[in-house]
Amino acid sequence: METKIKTLTLLGKNDFSKIIGDVLRSLKVSIDAEGAADFDGLEISNDIVDNRIITRLKVTADGAESYFRKTSVARPDERFGAEVNRLVKKNLYTLLVDECGLEPVPYGIMNGVRPTKIVQRWLDEGFGVTSHGIIDRDRIARRICSDFLAVRDKADLLTEVALTQLPIIRASDAKTVSVYIGIPFCKTRCLYCSFPSFVLPGEDDVAEFMTALMRDIDAAATAVKRYGFKVQTIYIGGGTPTALPEKFFVELLEKVHASFDGAGVAEFTVECGRPDTITDEKISAMKKFGVTRVSVNPQTMQQRTLDIIGRKHTVEEVTRAFDALRAAGTFHINMDLIVGLPGERLDDFKDSLAKVVALAPDDVTIHALAIKRGSKLQTSLADDINTLEDFDLPDDAEVRKMAEHADKILRGEKFVPYYLYRQGYSGGQIENVGWCRRGAEGIYNVQIMGERQTILGVGAAASTKVPDPVNKKIQTAFNAKDLTTYLRDLERYIAQREEVLAMVYEPVETVELENVAPAELENVAPVELEPVEPVELEPVEPVELEPAESVETVAPVELEPAESSKKKKTPAETIESQGGD
Repeated sequence: METKIKTLTLLGKNDFSKIIGDVLRSLKVSIDAEGAADFDGLEISNDIVDNRIITRLKVTADGAESYFRKTSVARPDERFGAEVNRLVKKNLYTLLVDECGLEPVPYGIMNGVRPTKIVQRWLDEGFGVTSHGIIDRDRIARRICSDFLAVRDKADLLTEVALTQLPIIRASDAKTVSVYIGIPFCKTRCLYCSFPSFVLPGEDDVAEFMTALMRDIDAAATAVKRYGFKVQTIYIGGGTPTALPEKFFVELLEKVHASFDGAGVAEFTVECGRPDTITDEKISAMKKFGVTRVSVNPQTMQQRTLDIIGRKHTVEEVTRAFDALRAAGTFHINMDLIVGLPGERLDDFKDSLAKVVALAPDDVTIHALAIKRGSKLQTSLADDINTLEDFDLPDDAEVRKMAEHADKILRGEKFVPYYLYRQGYSGGQIENVGWCRRGAEGIYNVQIMGERQTILGVGAAASTKVPDPVNKKIQTAFNAKDLTTYLRDLERYIAQREEVLAMVYEPVETVELENVAPAELENVAPVELEPVEPVELEPVEPVELEPAESVETVAPVELEPAESSKKKKTPAETIESQGGD
């Protein structure tokens, strides 16, 4: 349920505006200075006294003022700065729920995209591991509930996923990498999509992109040789890679296979995504060039919903594409469904899930609809005309029932949850979960979420991520999302990728690439590089509030807008994984 306040005031010298914004957004508190409000104002201050964090809350409603206070003590075994942030969140969340009657949310104050990383770090540090090396799941789950105020079933799910991933993560070493290749084209753009993709252009434009992509692949292959990397997984995502015309798609697979695919490659994934882009020729090419995993992503098996969200394919085409891939006999097949789509309710989702399960895929990913920046859905909600009601979205309670049903059915079909991530503005404030048959875990999905393996990003909108164990950060380089910019500045992006690799690795050999001038690979310094910012291992989604000085009344901020409001809405920034249609 939405809670509206007229003003938000931050006190004190410590600037916790971002942290406070995270809490208010998760509890669906929005600022509406003009309309009817549940509270006239909230006034918040936080003080640090030794190892204690003291949060004070003043609530004004109907002319009356109420004062509350919460004190928490930092854990001595955690980094103090991180503890301060966590306890500011925990204190405020507790006061708003316990004293102001706001409805708690499933994950409490756990706002990060990759929550399983917390559990894996605890295990690395020895927490939850007995002297005999046995992992105490109950102890880990209880700490998630205590530290982050998550409900127990979510704590159990996080623990289960983290432990399932552990053997995959720990089997990798510093020289084991994955390669992500971004294809920025789709046949149409879905209502909810915020991925950096474009409706498939004409052949000349596609040819221009492919020329640049071949150059990018060559440079990445050179880096693999230079640093002595072992490629574990290859992932071609987007966008919809199979949206490429046959001749370009075959050219792409042949090039990738020649450049990266070898005896050590455990997994080669292609996001087929749209079933109407899958042809017999493309299936044959994937089989020929060693693809091992594919996706057929219906998102729903309700035709009326497919029409609403702009998928432009039929339910029957989903089945046809799946059967054709299965008949090839060599692929692990994933299927995606989304809970919370416009116009759908629990019975609709039950029907879609039953139809997907009947096809017997190896992997089913359940996504929660998120109203993300850049999507047509968010743009429509920000146009002063449309509201959430216009799209007939199910409420949070209904979305949670859908996710609970998926959990029950998939477990009953012997699927296990093996990767998990969260996004801002997700329906029901739940998670995205990948479920698979035992032994069918998607290695790339685990590695991209775990952020412990170097990922070489190739293509438009791809990102290179290099874990830096010395500085305990992830060094990153991002290719342009805009296709024109990527094509124009390709050499700069290649140089940036080389720069972040050189921050962490030493070359093992000198290699030369045909048609590449030495300055492009060996003399990177003269190239004008965009700044490459180190990224903290635990990213959080920023919510911009104006910084507090001594006393400040904060103007309306980037919190989730009230459903009934006609005001222009500004989206919160989200962090997305690479790939997926």
